Amino acid sequence: MRRIRLAIVVAEFNQEITNKMLYTAKNHAKNLNIHVKKICQVPGTFDMPLIVEKLLKNEQIDAIVTLGAVIKGETGHDIVIANNTARLLADLSLKYQKPVTLGITGPDMTVKQAKERIITVPKRAVEAAHKMVTRLRELDDKKGMYGRK
Repeated sequence: MRRIRLAIVVAEFNQEITNKMLYTAKNHAKNLNIHVKKICQVPGTFDMPLIVEKLLKNEQIDAIVTLGAVIKGETGHDIVIANNTARLLADLSLKYQKPVTLGITGPDMTVKQAKERIITVPKRAVEAAHKMVTRLRELDDKKGMYGRK
């Protein structure tokens, strides 16, 4: 089976957390024999959908992992950011029929909680990308587990 080609989009906001998330995601992708073709940094989580859409148009990208940390402030702004971003990313995944995995922590999360998730969330996002690409390929394969073309 062809090696999975991944793009990672990472938020610069809360960089002390997201840089560590990126490091974890890259290492986990390497362990799963996934080729990270492109890494794109964006100012914040809310800025991801535009870059993600551009990457989804690239035939050399099989899936995208998004990484960010949406930390609670004094207002409900974090909830607006996280909910809208998640919805837009899901819509883009469906539109382009390619996995976009959610390695974004929050909302309503403290800095301490974000730091506790630096390892687990990026790993899960990379694993989800791997599983989804593999399963989509199986569906497209005439000899795959579901293929009765």
